[in-house]
Amino acid sequence: MNLKEVKNSAREKMKGVCAICRECNGVWCRGMVPGMGGAGNGSTMQRNYDKLNEIRIMMKTLHDAKDPDVKFNFLGKVLSSPVMAAPITGLNYNAGGAIAEEDYIDDIVNGSIECGTIAMIGDGGNPDFYRWGIEAIKKVDGKGVAIIKPRENSEIIKRIRMAEEAGALAVGVDVDGAGLLVMSTMGQPVGPKSVEELKELVDSTKLPFILKGILSVEEARIAMEAGVAGIIVSNHGGRVLNGTISSVETLSEIAAAVGEKMVVIADGGVREGMDIVKFLALGAHCVLVGRPIIWGSVGGRREGVKLTLETLKNQLYQGMILTGAGSLEEIDKSMIYRD
Repeated sequence: MNLKEVKNSAREKMKGVCAICRECNGVWCRGMVPGMGGAGNGSTMQRNYDKLNEIRIMMKTLHDAKDPDVKFNFLGKVLSSPVMAAPITGLNYNAGGAIAEEDYIDDIVNGSIECGTIAMIGDGGNPDFYRWGIEAIKKVDGKGVAIIKPRENSEIIKRIRMAEEAGALAVGVDVDGAGLLVMSTMGQPVGPKSVEELKELVDSTKLPFILKGILSVEEARIAMEAGVAGIIVSNHGGRVLNGTISSVETLSEIAAAVGEKMVVIADGGVREGMDIVKFLALGAHCVLVGRPIIWGSVGGRREGVKLTLETLKNQLYQGMILTGAGSLEEIDKSMIYRD
């Protein structure tokens, strides 16, 4: 099995919801929510792609970075690369039923581990989604991160306890899911969090707490002051608020403000290894990958997820050789070419 075969298989199974376009730019699938597209006219998802694509990296070949080290230490656990599977649920309605939710969870958790990294499991309108993710993490001795929707704090804390019992590496909330209408229609209301509510959640657990959905320096600092261990700079893949900025437009400022005191994770359009280089050059410590992981699972199950992550890791390795970075720490903003 190769990646082309995986994508072809996924394309066939996802007809009508995802064309797995040569350029995954959000044009074909715009407005398809539920589905695989961006909210509204899809401009935010398209902006994620366009702004990342506009960034250019300077190639360098006169150096001694012949065997770069791509390993990443995430909260004390060494991963094979700075790439993790994003917390995604609702495959039964977003992927057109191409794969069962439990199968997808099994694929991302175990496929990630087989590649030497980890997955973040998500939460959704069906409470079973989170429960199945927690069960999957427990089966692999806690090698995963549990991300919970921004429900009432009492409900979040119940789910934090589940993550603790499973031995999860970390726990968190994707506050960028505050506007997900599908949650409300399924009787699972969500909403934004006050500073006091955030502090209550952070203080409720000894696990590292991750906050997903930060796009401003102001909120990054609020998270840092609340004791958050890491933030994910993200706009939820452009699926909740049309017309907002992309993560790469604000990442540098956020990383400069809080990057020395917490883990800065980013997502939004990662499709190949050089996208990872770009995010790291802008200040992220690691990245999340979403849609390609879905294609891997649908088209090749666990092996497809592993193959997708290994391909990204190998592309990152090659990209570091051709930019003169011997380690992840050597990938910095000096590599970015600005005309």
